[in-house]
Amino acid sequence: MDVRALRYFVETVRHASFTKAARALFVTQSTVSKMIRQLEEEAGTQLLVRDGHTARPTDTGRVMYQRGQQVLEAMRQLGEEIRETSDLRRGELEVGIPPMINLLFTPVVKRFRELHPAVRLTLREGTGRAVETLVGDGELEVGATILPVAPDSGLEVRPFGSYPVWVVGPPDSPWAGKKSLPLTALRDTRLLIPTDDFAMTRRLRQGFAAAGIEPRIAAQSAHWDFLVSLASAGLGAALLPEPLVQRMKTRGLSTARLARSAMQWEVGHIWRAPVSRAPGYLSHAARAWLEVCDAVLGQTARARSGAPRI
Repeated sequence: MDVRALRYFVETVRHASFTKAARALFVTQSTVSKMIRQLEEEAGTQLLVRDGHTARPTDTGRVMYQRGQQVLEAMRQLGEEIRETSDLRRGELEVGIPPMINLLFTPVVKRFRELHPAVRLTLREGTGRAVETLVGDGELEVGATILPVAPDSGLEVRPFGSYPVWVVGPPDSPWAGKKSLPLTALRDTRLLIPTDDFAMTRRLRQGFAAAGIEPRIAAQSAHWDFLVSLASAGLGAALLPEPLVQRMKTRGLSTARLARSAMQWEVGHIWRAPVSRAPGYLSHAARAWLEVCDAVLGQTARARSGAPRI
């Protein structure tokens, strides 16, 4: 049923006049008459009793008028909700974030809430691999993970940060006092790394494999502070990204940064890639989230590198 014809009919009944309805709708009277005849043909029955320029509804017309008002009101509300969603005056967004990345997003969440308080934001924690799976399956629209992702993952990637990996060991570590280490310096070192559920561990294993090194894994844990505690007990050297090391109690321990050529902790956003030739789509809320991340995290990266802010 043509919504425009329904609107013309409702206005005609409301004004009891084709002329007044046409004036209210800013169209000609003949247009109103034509649209109502079309509506009657679709309904298969007469809806108005015409008497000159006046009109009154038939019994069927009264039903059409009552329901038609409800339909038009629903369409009005739909249009308003669409505008509110486009303007970010309503909506919801669920973002997948691995636990080791979430510490980067405190300023992002704060800024997003300031800019878009009407959007309901939910942060769903999971390992990098879990987030990649949820995004790939369409259960999450956007997420963050450790890069790189598998080439055949079907995911679009937007990097937003690259950080050094640090080695944290006991005070008497062979490399104590050094500021930077090549990956080969850890060939015979007992290592303390995250569990295999973490994307960072995948990145570490790839780095060791590329260097032709079989890592000596002493222990694995999903808890970063526990890895540092094991290192302080002399059980090995923990490998942690710089943002975590900055928040850990490492006084009295040996700390050194892996050379950039050896390893970088790279993080990025992911979302589903377009299927075939169909264009990809991100909701207004997701696009706003990415814009805030670019602004906040980009500013943080420039501050870290000493580059001037723009």
